[in-house]
Amino acid sequence: MPRPSTRIATLTGEGDDGWGIFYKARAMKAAGREVLELTIGEHDIGTAPDILTEMHRAAMAGHTGYAAVPGIAPLRDAVAGRLSAQHGVTYGRENILIVPGAQAGLFAAHHAACDEGDPALLIDPHYTTYPGTIRAVGARPVPVAARSEDGFQPDLAAIERAAPGARSILINSPNNPTGAVYSEASLMGIARIAEAQDLWVISDEVYDTQVWTGRHIPFAGLPGMAARTLTVGSLSKSHAMTGSRLGWVAGPEAVIARLITLATHTTYGVPGYIQEAGLYALRQGAAREAEIAAPFRRRRDGLAARLSGQNVLRMIPSEGAMYTMLDIRATGLSGEGFAERLLEETGVAVMPGESFGKAAAGHLRIALTLPDPLFEEAIDRLVGFALGL
Repeated sequence: MPRPSTRIATLTGEGDDGWGIFYKARAMKAAGREVLELTIGEHDIGTAPDILTEMHRAAMAGHTGYAAVPGIAPLRDAVAGRLSAQHGVTYGRENILIVPGAQAGLFAAHHAACDEGDPALLIDPHYTTYPGTIRAVGARPVPVAARSEDGFQPDLAAIERAAPGARSILINSPNNPTGAVYSEASLMGIARIAEAQDLWVISDEVYDTQVWTGRHIPFAGLPGMAARTLTVGSLSKSHAMTGSRLGWVAGPEAVIARLITLATHTTYGVPGYIQEAGLYALRQGAAREAEIAAPFRRRRDGLAARLSGQNVLRMIPSEGAMYTMLDIRATGLSGEGFAERLLEETGVAVMPGESFGKAAAGHLRIALTLPDPLFEEAIDRLVGFALGL
């Protein structure tokens, strides 16, 4: 057969896609073995029945044909209103593109920011798809390491050294995989660098409803940043709608207009009945979002209590998101080695830090996504395994 394009063949660079443990755990479950999965950011509660009822109603009402490519007007207006209140910046529907999930939003945003071969900065550790997303648009990912010892806050000096010649920087706060919530000092430092080097800032804020310590600071709300920021959001995490694939990109009107053209040539929009359900979900307000976030804070606190009194596993303070990172370097194992043995010997699946970049080597990402009794059992097994090494 003809060879595939270089771009599609090299999306993951020299390594794999970082999902080996996840795929192995799923294969073990399919073979009938009990596996407790602390791998992906998938809620244990599922999408709420009333949201699904609205989705069904909208489908039965006939909203199953082509929807407007930029998104239905009421949903764009609702997202604009939500972000205007959060950012302190005035958004209208012309500033919003509805996309099939934040992943599609990140792809679109990098298309807007980068030309072929452009360096595109990202903070390491990073979500596993970030480098491949950047490569998919023809740009070149340039990871900038953050340190475990600094709570994985961005290293401003390292960003400043890497920034000359770059076209964009991708940030994510609250952060997946680390649980870090970027401080005002960190974000103001990134803003200063972005202005000095004329960078686009692509701000992935899908975990903005999950903040346990401090506060979430929307990047576009910083002085002078709205004109150079593309904010990516979704309802996946805030409303447990991961499979609905419903998100947005918010930014300057002229760029959103170009991204609507891109959507016309790629996704051709999001199904109308899903958008109607998303509009209904947003109208439930902050109380619904807080209810969905609460279990992750509770499990984070329980994990911290369970790990007290030992010095083999060090929990990096998780300030937000549905994850926390454990430093397991005291065991002498790599993150990959620990995760492989943990799965084989105890039936507990976690993501090795190496899946998220070089800066997370020797760490594990723990997803706080099992019901409390199963979560506690999984952590007991993990701790017992570590202390027995």
